[in-house]
Amino acid sequence: MSVASEARSLPFATRNAQGERIDHGYFPSAEAVVNGGTSAPEALVVIGHGVTSHWDRPWQTELATTLAAAGRSTLVVSFAGNGQSEGRFDEVTPSKEVDDLGSVFDALEAWGVQRLAYAGHSMGGAVGCLRAAIDPRIRALVSLAGMFHVQAFMQRTFGHLPYGGLMLDKPRCPWNPALEADAAQLGSLTAQAAAVRAPWLLVHGDADELVPLQDALDARAAAGGRPDLVILRGVDHRFTDAIRAMSTAVVSWLQQHLPAHGQDRR
Repeated sequence: MSVASEARSLPFATRNAQGERIDHGYFPSAEAVVNGGTSAPEALVVIGHGVTSHWDRPWQTELATTLAAAGRSTLVVSFAGNGQSEGRFDEVTPSKEVDDLGSVFDALEAWGVQRLAYAGHSMGGAVGCLRAAIDPRIRALVSLAGMFHVQAFMQRTFGHLPYGGLMLDKPRCPWNPALEADAAQLGSLTAQAAAVRAPWLLVHGDADELVPLQDALDARAAAGGRPDLVILRGVDHRFTDAIRAMSTAVVSWLQQHLPAHGQDRR
């Protein structure tokens, strides 16, 4: 049985403001399973992916199962236009994904989840910073190889492509004006990082070939040095051969900042 096959569906559909269904995998904690799996857990961790990605990736599913084993029910999502979610990739932008994440939170809150944490990888890390700056429902924020200099990343990685060119050679992921324009508007997330008040963990490899470690260092500086920082030596953007180390760091940190029961530390 693959790790991804252990994921369940929530007992309701999750849709964004445009009515697009957001595909997901739900990894309930053992306690949630004993309670039937259809009742909302008190606390839940949402995990978001990076650009051109989707929720069913090894690092995401292993992190989700590790969190669930540690008593933290977890939801991995594919933002609209990605993976099996509805929507068009050429309409995907960080700002739209911020709104998608808000819709996910709305649905979870309506279900009865009381406390939420968010962990985002790469562009999903930028989405988390942007959302946490405006949404106090994020009680704990985790950035995994998180993007801070959004415009610089997009231009460095994709700016040489013509519109319609394949991003990272993926056939369903064309470089497009909407993504370029949104990245240009966002620039670097200096003001947003300064506005984050939730406990914040930055996990980054110092051999990251796509989002350099400097992004994490600059995010921490912009947030006044408040975020905790874990640097994984010799580790790349996808946490190759270091998924366990990354997961251990995240789980240990969330055990302090998002307890399974009771009040979290603010």
